[in-house]
Amino acid sequence: AEDGYGPTDAVPSVAGSPLSVACADPAGAAGSDLTQCIAESGDPGSTFTPGATPSSAAPRPQPARGAARRPSDVLNLANWYLTLPTGSPGDPDTVAQPQLNVLDDRAFHLDKTGRQVVFTVPAGGVTTKNSKHPRTELREMNGRKKASWSNTTGTHTMTVDGAVTMLPPVSPSMTVAQIHDRVSDVVMVRLDGRAMVLVSDDGKTKTVLDPAYRLGTRYRITLEAARDRIAVSYNGQRKADLPISGEGWYFKAGAYLQSNTEKGDRPDAVGQVVMSTVAVTHTQ
Repeated sequence: AEDGYGPTDAVPSVAGSPLSVACADPAGAAGSDLTQCIAESGDPGSTFTPGATPSSAAPRPQPARGAARRPSDVLNLANWYLTLPTGSPGDPDTVAQPQLNVLDDRAFHLDKTGRQVVFTVPAGGVTTKNSKHPRTELREMNGRKKASWSNTTGTHTMTVDGAVTMLPPVSPSMTVAQIHDRVSDVVMVRLDGRAMVLVSDDGKTKTVLDPAYRLGTRYRITLEAARDRIAVSYNGQRKADLPISGEGWYFKAGAYLQSNTEKGDRPDAVGQVVMSTVAVTHTQ
């Protein structure tokens, strides 16, 4: 499997190393995009520093009194685990329940409003053993085991409300939602520059969801897998209905950067997503 664990294995929980990361290196971002990123994340001052310690990480603004205090106050994380862009090469840090419920990390934290979760990933981050790209990404679970289902029976739906607020300058591409199987992605929703696209058929087919996406623009993405098909809606409009069926499937959501230093981006160039909802339902 791409994330390095078997389809039904319980996931080890490792608290991620502190990550000093910001909207991005200002030299690698257009002014309007950087301004939007700062407005969403509330963290304009720091840059990614591999191996950073708590003392080297600039403090983040705290949410208003009485507001949410950690990501689990905004997102229902009961059946998820998180992969972080820190750790050892080929073996990134992961955080499972119950630790995920109390996690507040430089790569996964609340924005300054306390109403959405910021996912940040640097181009120089640690990757899984089967990928060349780093991520701060949620993986669907079923209790302590990895979720695994088939669209030949039942209806399986994930809805994500969020926005992409930052992309690296050289390879500006990031996946924000997926259906995955035991080996690879089945479908991916990805921002390539300004085009929000649905990628399927091992990358051979792209369906345009939004040809002119602007950083910071909120979206609602719904992936529905049922009756041997996958339907995709974007901002309430059905955009695709694909005849794809399979088993061993699960949902993923977050910031899966499609860049790295080999593609020319600096290690501290980042991609960033903010998310206010990630909701999954399974019905028979």
